[in-house]
Amino acid sequence: MTDGPDNRAAINSPSYRLAALDQDFLLGDSMRGVRFLLEYAKAEEALRAWGVHSTIVVFGSARIREDGPGRQAYWYAQAREFGRIASERGGALKPAGNIRDNVIATGGGPGVMEAANRGAKDAGAPSIGFNITLPHEQFPNAYSTPDLTFQFHYFAMRKMHLAMRANALVVFPGGFGTFDELFEILTLAQTRKARNVPTILFDETYWRSVINFDAMVEAGMVSPRDLDLFDYAESAEAAWDMLQKRDLGAAKPVT
Repeated sequence: MTDGPDNRAAINSPSYRLAALDQDFLLGDSMRGVRFLLEYAKAEEALRAWGVHSTIVVFGSARIREDGPGRQAYWYAQAREFGRIASERGGALKPAGNIRDNVIATGGGPGVMEAANRGAKDAGAPSIGFNITLPHEQFPNAYSTPDLTFQFHYFAMRKMHLAMRANALVVFPGGFGTFDELFEILTLAQTRKARNVPTILFDETYWRSVINFDAMVEAGMVSPRDLDLFDYAESAEAAWDMLQKRDLGAAKPVT
């Protein structure tokens, strides 16, 4: 405000707000691309600060419980054990210089995600949680490293961060969300839009009961060699051994 004519209307106008501080503007349709970029940059900055060079991504249902019925308790226990094994042996616990390889990364929520992050914490290693905002709010589990626990609005950017540093993928039983994430990674490898990372499906009986991969081959929807993109494992130790056979190594530098 000046000593001259009253300019309060101009000062109080939304158009006068600094663009970077104008939430109405930033959340408008025209800024969707900027918000997308911000979701990339914020997580990227934190991951680089922690020296995260590559990850092992663990997918699986948020509905699995440590004391759940049937095979659920086993799946939870093995996801936790895998998180511990991979963290102890893969390079997340004892980084080379300031570089950490094979850091456990999950969707950050409950169930299998919680179990894998918990296993990394059991080992004393950092782990990542890439959370997503949902109509029924998903809260981060208590085991991902706080500085590496993120919240995304856009599924596409969340999946990009899950994929871009992935050195391996271990997929426990799950539903639509797990299928979505699994088939995205397989499609990227099949179409050579990304390098073929070792992919393990945990519990062959479950996966063969819900997806008839052989029928896809018989119908000509995929080629027989596409089924070589993944293997099966029945225990955490077996999953780790399979990753070694598939030449789990350090990922290429992120560009």
